[in-house]
Amino acid sequence: MNKAQFEHTIRAAGSILGDNEVLVIGSQAIHASIDYKLDEAERSIEVDVSSLNDPDGSKADLIDGSIGELSVFQETYGYYAQGVTPQTAILADGWRERLIPYLTPGTNGVTALCLEPHDLWISKAVAGRPKDKEFCRALIDRNLVEVKTLHQRLEMISNINPAVRKQVSGIIENG
Repeated sequence: MNKAQFEHTIRAAGSILGDNEVLVIGSQAIHASIDYKLDEAERSIEVDVSSLNDPDGSKADLIDGSIGELSVFQETYGYYAQGVTPQTAILADGWRERLIPYLTPGTNGVTALCLEPHDLWISKAVAGRPKDKEFCRALIDRNLVEVKTLHQRLEMISNINPAVRKQVSGIIENG
């Protein structure tokens, strides 16, 4: 998903939710932190979108039903939004204070509140899928994250299995 597609999806999500802010917690959040193409982010055809206030998941369901996978939106444009809740990702304490706003003319007044790169990296490493590890390696290789900060963020996660913590620490050290 390139920036124009990202902006289109954010614009659509804001319109569907009736909100001028949406939360982006997946790999597409990197768009708020870089102004160049990152192949590992552009391979994905979906953006994980949430409302900051969705206690029962109904807004996530609304996104999925309107512009989600297998929707007319995806059939038309070739990309989609995955409705999620803020609890979908395991994040370091204080992540909300580090969100990076993304607002351009292409988002038509809707601000995407995107995870800061270190928080994004940690959430992807905890998920641990091959595509997540590839994304994490790309952020390290391009010096978009610092190892010291990654270790600090990992320590700021309280609800993580010790084996997963050890695995993520290994990814930090070995790329």
